[in-house]
Amino acid sequence: MKTVVISILMCLSSTIASAQVERWGMFETSLTAPLTEENPFNVELKAIFENADTAIIVNGYYDGIDKKTRQGIWRIRFMPMREGEWHFVTISDTHGLNGKNGHFSCIAPSANNHGPVMVDETGLHFRYADGKRFMPVGTTSYDWMHATNDHRFGNFDKGLTIQEQTLKSLEMSGFNKIRSLLLVHNFDKSYPEPDIFPFERKGDGWDWTRLNPRYFDHVEKYTLQLMQLGIEQDLILFHPYDEGRWGFDAMPREAGVLLCKYVTARFGAIRNIWWSMANEYDGLKKQPKDVWDVWTYAVIDNDPYHHLISIHSFTAQYYKYWDSRYTHCSIQDQAPVEVQGGAAIVRNIYKKPVIFDEICYEGDMTSRWGCLTGEEELYRMWQAYVCGTYATHAECFQYGNPHDFSHDFLAVGGKWMGESWKRIKFMRSILDDMEYPMYLADSSWDPYTSACGPNCYMVYLGKQKVKEWAFNLPAKNSSFPRLKGGEQFKVEIIDTWNMTITECPIIFETTRSGHYRMADKENRVVPLTEQPYLLLRIKRIN
Repeated sequence: MKTVVISILMCLSSTIASAQVERWGMFETSLTAPLTEENPFNVELKAIFENADTAIIVNGYYDGIDKKTRQGIWRIRFMPMREGEWHFVTISDTHGLNGKNGHFSCIAPSANNHGPVMVDETGLHFRYADGKRFMPVGTTSYDWMHATNDHRFGNFDKGLTIQEQTLKSLEMSGFNKIRSLLLVHNFDKSYPEPDIFPFERKGDGWDWTRLNPRYFDHVEKYTLQLMQLGIEQDLILFHPYDEGRWGFDAMPREAGVLLCKYVTARFGAIRNIWWSMANEYDGLKKQPKDVWDVWTYAVIDNDPYHHLISIHSFTAQYYKYWDSRYTHCSIQDQAPVEVQGGAAIVRNIYKKPVIFDEICYEGDMTSRWGCLTGEEELYRMWQAYVCGTYATHAECFQYGNPHDFSHDFLAVGGKWMGESWKRIKFMRSILDDMEYPMYLADSSWDPYTSACGPNCYMVYLGKQKVKEWAFNLPAKNSSFPRLKGGEQFKVEIIDTWNMTITECPIIFETTRSGHYRMADKENRVVPLTEQPYLLLRIKRIN
């Protein structure tokens, strides 16, 4: 993975030197000035970027001291969303930073650059900025960016860092999103103390008015590496897993505002960023409830690119996701994906994209949330997708102490040990082959059958073990035209666990079966193998 880091940094350097940046790439310029302010984080620095009739204001950020000149370094980053010539000028209350100007050319994006992910035109799914559909199939590893490289606390090969091993695992698996903590995780006192922290020390505590730019270097480094792998970084800004060890879970309100403004200025121009305001926000007991409005506004008001943003809570403690500030729902609740059709109810309530970001985990823990089989993990994911929602994977096999959470992939990354991750590339191949994302074809009346376009149905049999399936579909096909008699279909049997696709040789032809259903005119059936986790793909051929 070291070569990937070098290539990214070279790309950034050459971009600045050549004054050419591809669309949705990152333009960066650095400025130096004497440290006249007692606290450089109090320096106001903005830049106005203009292209034809478009003007965008972005914040700059302080990035430490130049070792040679002993002057302060500030940087301005910008993600151009239109091709053509861009001009910029800086605005600052510091003389050495004010009135600086420049320009660059924005060129066409490269083949693998589709821009940032956003909510699509339906309001229920996602797409890249260039229009390409994005179906999140993600995983979770909370502290992987900050994890120790002590082999007693992680499962990774010699010669690699645990971060390099995690990136290698992600590349092998085919996940396209990962949930990661911005702030360090407290496991227990036996886990090594981090080498670096997000705030500067002040006596026995922290100077809540000064961030440590070097802490954010490695968050940036790994976010860029994820981008090169085509993986979205769902960055969790706050969490309760400090448990009083360092006090980051109880930081003052203004310190949280400073943090939000800094990360949006520094990371906002990186296209694969999503904002998650918190993981289990209601676990931060020392924070007043209204702080989440303050911190959410601090992110939104300082992010000119409008990256996706949500917040996450304890199990089944649903947040006010109807609030227009949140682009999608990030939910911890396994109940809706344990039953057929349950996930669709949640989406029908919020009427925006729903990601079940915690559905319990594949693992061998004694805790009830970390002991699913691989089959159950994958089953719950499919239950989400067939209802037009999404689900996030994770695994927590205890390859160290079986009672120690600090050793597994969910906590620190490293190597996979489970089975469900091996099925993700196959899963994505099925999802990517669909013309449209799935919806229940006849919501509330048929929890098994999904529409994925005007000419295609999906029937997920889940844990059923049956010898045959009688061809029978709802006449309603979601928002697509209703089925009629005389239409012909072929059926493919997809074994989602064993990763096989078998075509049934029979051509089925529809005829009305009551007012709401369509059956085969000869009442023929699809022969099956009595295996669970089968998905039937039913495509019109005439």
